[in-house]
Amino acid sequence: MNRGPGYQLYSDFNCPFCYALHERLHDLNVIERCEWRGVQHAPHLPRPMKPWSGSLGAELRHEVSVVQRLAPEVPIALPPGKPNTLPAILQAVELLQTDHAQGMAFVRAVYRAFWRDGQDISDPSVLGRLSGVTLPGDQDETSHRISQEWEAAWHRTGQAGVPLIVSPQGDLLVGCVPLERVRRFFA
Repeated sequence: MNRGPGYQLYSDFNCPFCYALHERLHDLNVIERCEWRGVQHAPHLPRPMKPWSGSLGAELRHEVSVVQRLAPEVPIALPPGKPNTLPAILQAVELLQTDHAQGMAFVRAVYRAFWRDGQDISDPSVLGRLSGVTLPGDQDETSHRISQEWEAAWHRTGQAGVPLIVSPQGDLLVGCVPLERVRRFFA
């Protein structure tokens, strides 16, 4: 599944900074140089998604406002909460294994469904609609093994957060950084 020169993009669907970076990579026409690797930075989140209020709601509002400030060109709306992303990651793995272009289109559609429309991306019916394919509730062992390999590789970088890009030379780009820094990283 290694595509292009070997940039590895570690990302989680429920991270607004991952969404913003993903959109920027598309806009800069460098996403095809990246191998997208979905990881769960918050595996404890529920399925189905639960609305956030109180301090969790305030944290989510703050994250969205930071993305709006750091990446004003990226459309984003406040979702009602954050869901568990394992179902979406496993479906992405499955699709990427079958048809890379379809898999990457699905990845972008999932980000947008959540960060623009507030859809519950832990819901199999939402994922089926976004992919155009209904996969079984338990994806095959290969998808689970690949997602676990991605998690392990992400942990080996020594970084605990996402988004994270590892260059072919081992250089790291961490977080939602200024656009010019992203350009230089891929130059």
